Amino acid sequence: MKISTKKLILRFLLLAFSAITVVFVISCTTKNKSTIVVSKKEKVKKPNIIVILIDDAGYADFGFMGSKDLETPNIDNLANSGVVLTDAHVSATVCAPSRAGLMTGKYQQRFGFEANNTGDPHVGDIGLSDDVTTMADVFKKNEYKTIALGKWHLGVDKSDHPNERGFDEFFGFEVGSRSYFPLKNPQKKEMLQHNGERVLFEGYMTDVLGDQSVKYIQENKDTPFFMYLAYNAVHTPMEAKQEHLEKYKNHPRQKLAAMTWSLDENIGKLQAKLRELNLDQNTLIYFLSDNGGAANNSSSGGPLKGWKGNEFEGGHRVPFIVSWPSVIKSGQRFSGLSSSLDIFTTSIAAAHIKKEEDLILDGVNLLPYLKGEKKGNPHGKLFWRKLEESAARIGQHKLIGLENFGYTFYNLENDLGETIDLSMKEKTNFTNAVNELKLWEMQLMKPLWVEEREWMDVTYHIHERLMTNKKVLYDNPKDMKKIKQQ
Repeated sequence: MKISTKKLILRFLLLAFSAITVVFVISCTTKNKSTIVVSKKEKVKKPNIIVILIDDAGYADFGFMGSKDLETPNIDNLANSGVVLTDAHVSATVCAPSRAGLMTGKYQQRFGFEANNTGDPHVGDIGLSDDVTTMADVFKKNEYKTIALGKWHLGVDKSDHPNERGFDEFFGFEVGSRSYFPLKNPQKKEMLQHNGERVLFEGYMTDVLGDQSVKYIQENKDTPFFMYLAYNAVHTPMEAKQEHLEKYKNHPRQKLAAMTWSLDENIGKLQAKLRELNLDQNTLIYFLSDNGGAANNSSSGGPLKGWKGNEFEGGHRVPFIVSWPSVIKSGQRFSGLSSSLDIFTTSIAAAHIKKEEDLILDGVNLLPYLKGEKKGNPHGKLFWRKLEESAARIGQHKLIGLENFGYTFYNLENDLGETIDLSMKEKTNFTNAVNELKLWEMQLMKPLWVEEREWMDVTYHIHERLMTNKKVLYDNPKDMKKIKQQ
């Protein structure tokens, strides 16, 4: 059948028009898809994450925790911007193992980091196990800028250095304690450093770290960052700026008040910089202490029994804030059982980072609880052990164990001060708690190092006296020797 020239031309024009239409539709669809993708990226923009870890602070030494004599307006504002977790705990009652648990998101006893410091004369400096993954490792792998400031205390060997453990930047010092003021000839582990190179500074360490935190935020404002901001305040030595000592000259806890004020000022600087750069709404901030208040810095645990170094609530229950204004409703208080171990799990969930299958984490994602999507306790159980002392939390019950001495058992709902031993009255619950603790201990490594025997003797004495509701006679080796010589 013959087709006329007119019809051929008409068909050609129709085909050409169809082709142009298809190209146009594809082009528009592609553009629309691109727009949608960008829109989605904007909606799920990765948050900046900041962990503010302070040192040896008392549970009740902040305005948001009820303090009447220590001034903390900026930290209180941070608390008001998010959630205060009132039943929050760290995984150890002393500095180094607590940091190991936080940084790895798992019970540090799983890899032998149980005693304080990072080794002893018999085994040398072991530090953080080479085969454990840190939060910084995960964030760096997922295109975050990773920054550590302040106290490290996880080892001084090359393999333990923050730059070897996932941090692009380290501005701080390796040891657990040092002067807040410049040292003339510091050892390598005591010196303030930037990525291994000594930094000479003037002024007060808390200010120096605060200023550097602001500098790093400015430098990385266009890139998601994970910042571990570990102030050594308010750990000993009890040193403060003269102007702040003058401000609190008649205060019964003068040095602690002055050191706390300086800490608060610098946390205020960080908050101001985040607001200035419009980063505050999408920055997830945690604030907590590495353990309970110490016996030698005049801190207060308020209603809690015990202090740093022992397994009573005053040793491991800490002030804990979680703030993420664009996601978590402000002005909340949350009483569910939570842990510093949760920071790792919560943070990667916030950043939409999938946990690798072989990564063992003991923490829980807190976000569903803090957003009101889940009710109840994030943890049904938590455990602690430091050499001869151990503890278990099962619901509202608390078990304290002392090697070659025995156990005491409390109901914290009715007895937060841990004074009424229920081990004989609630035998079923008591036996269950003992079995749970033993089951957990079966999963652990033998400690890779221990503490000095005289400090272990002091800690043993403190536990024995507190378990029997007797006055503690000494809390350091020097006083122990004096009393034993009497």
